[in-house]
Amino acid sequence: MASIYETLRADIVVAMKARDTVATTALRTADAAIKRAEMDLGKPIDDTLVLTTLRKAVKNLRDANTEFAKGGRTDLVTANEAEIAILEKYLPRSIDGARLEALVAEAITQTGAQSRKEMGKVIAALKQHPDAASIDFGAVSRIVQARLS
Repeated sequence: MASIYETLRADIVVAMKARDTVATTALRTADAAIKRAEMDLGKPIDDTLVLTTLRKAVKNLRDANTEFAKGGRTDLVTANEAEIAILEKYLPRSIDGARLEALVAEAITQTGAQSRKEMGKVIAALKQHPDAASIDFGAVSRIVQARLS
């Protein structure tokens, strides 16, 4: 099975041949970010690095959309949404809802956290979980803050 990065690189070629400028630009930008992360961290490109980089890119696009919406720039919001849709194809489905709540409750019990000051322990425990790649830590943060008040 091909790695996520190999798939992304192959999809760049497909997008270029199809003259899909939106996909080509989004994928090339992601490729450049992955290569930059490889150099900055001094680590080889693997699925973990790719997923981390793509999640960060999607988060940045969503944050930008918030600002663009405030400024009334629906054209830029639409463009970012298209790019997010392209990048999310490479990300595993995130754990959410009751399953995420259960994981957080388990981590709180496991760490014995009692207050918000111990939130780091809970998040660190979840980062060690086998499904950590599928966890949205922004949502985890909100859940932990609500439970540890």
